Amino acid sequence: MFTGIIESIGRVVDKQYQGENIHFTIESSVASELKIDQSVAHNGVCLTVVKIEGNTYVVTAIKETLDKTNLDNLEIGDAVNLERAMLASARLDGHIVQGHVDTTAKLDKIIDKEGSSEFYFKISKNAEFSLVDKGSVCIDGVSLTVVKANKRKFHVAIIPYTLEHTVFHLYQEGQIVNIEFDIIGKYVQRYFKAAIE
Repeated sequence: MFTGIIESIGRVVDKQYQGENIHFTIESSVASELKIDQSVAHNGVCLTVVKIEGNTYVVTAIKETLDKTNLDNLEIGDAVNLERAMLASARLDGHIVQGHVDTTAKLDKIIDKEGSSEFYFKISKNAEFSLVDKGSVCIDGVSLTVVKANKRKFHVAIIPYTLEHTVFHLYQEGQIVNIEFDIIGKYVQRYFKAAIE
């Protein structure tokens, strides 16, 4: 379980294919604090640490994960948002994030405002849309508030601190990002869908 508050930005230093799996080696300031079998969110995707060496660690993404996320697009040198699993004794500063990405979205445009930036996204067609105005969404592991949602499009506003301390400052139009819808919203949507059927 995560909160969507990014701890640090890691960097991909190696990418190895094994069958349909990809082993990513990540360089990070938190590597020395990790343990084998620990869960870490990478751009919002919960992956298990399988090896640690110095300031790097290895995680494995299987085909199911690669099919639903943007991880296959990561190349050596790319930056990734990192968050370790939340502590039960800590404040939930973002929202409840599982690290289970629902789909991807394409960044349509970025508008710079005085004091903030607005990012406009379009959800992939293969996912059930589950966003509401002022609701929560997790984009590449970052807990954010939806400004406005309309059909398959939505946008969020990013404060300067979030822009600087996440990979959002590296985004360009056309970027593919991971999307995790709010778990409560998904359960409500499923409940009403089942009631209609």
